[in-house]
Amino acid sequence: MTIGLIDVDGHNWPNLALMKLSAWHKAQGDAVEWWWGFGEYDRVYMSKVFDETYSPDIPEPLNAREIIKGGTGYGLDNHLPDEVEHIYPDYSMYPELTRETAYGFLTRGCPRGCSFCIVARKEGRAARKVADLSEWWRGQKEIKLLDPNLLACREHMDLLGQLADSGAWVDFTQGLDCRLLTAENIGAIGAVRLKEIHFAWDYMAESDAVLRGLRRYVEHGKKNRHGKFGSVYVLTNYDTTMEENLYRIYTLRDMGFDPYVMIYDKPNAPREIRLLQRWCNNRLVFRAEPDFYKFDPKRG
Repeated sequence: MTIGLIDVDGHNWPNLALMKLSAWHKAQGDAVEWWWGFGEYDRVYMSKVFDETYSPDIPEPLNAREIIKGGTGYGLDNHLPDEVEHIYPDYSMYPELTRETAYGFLTRGCPRGCSFCIVARKEGRAARKVADLSEWWRGQKEIKLLDPNLLACREHMDLLGQLADSGAWVDFTQGLDCRLLTAENIGAIGAVRLKEIHFAWDYMAESDAVLRGLRRYVEHGKKNRHGKFGSVYVLTNYDTTMEENLYRIYTLRDMGFDPYVMIYDKPNAPREIRLLQRWCNNRLVFRAEPDFYKFDPKRG
């Protein structure tokens, strides 16, 4: 068979499902390539992570006998077969983005069920182990961990140990649940070679639990190479006022964290929210002008 792949979202981040589909089909002896308009294909896979808000769909190709669409951008009820899900990804499909870098999940699911997030609906309202590190890492210097809530998994100490034993630089790309931080798991995190670590402060109603966990991390954790304890995602344009947004940003900064503004429904967000993100997420600007209301977007 001749297989064509389409990354509907673009090629700025490797599509893990397409890399696994490529690996599986190549193992069956099939020819796999990125789709192009002048080829002829027995099957084309179209994968889309984001919805129409961020990633408009594209027309179905006409030069394919069969088209299969998948990914959360097409719905929450499509999943890879187990034999594909657990194959070592074909990183050669994204040579620039995966050079000495492995991407994958050790756990899936999240018990929180946040209303702005699809993880619980798609993967279940419990964090469960789905793989050991060796399933998708083979000595690369860097690991991009994609888990939605690693600390909620009962085996998280073992998984943190696997990451530490790898000796690779680890980027916890998603926000670790700071409400679940303990002196023990902070110690395990500290044994990992941290490239980046992220937490999240989404709801004002969770402020006490979030701050309790972050203070525990300040007490027992380590600063990163930038002299900070890590980054904290700050959800905006979703059930918070500007005063509450600034409270979280200023509080995190004073604690030694880097706040990082995330905007819900960004295309329809007010200009003030977009300026807040521009000010906060540019570290040079944020440190040069600590007061948002004195920030001049024409200069920064």
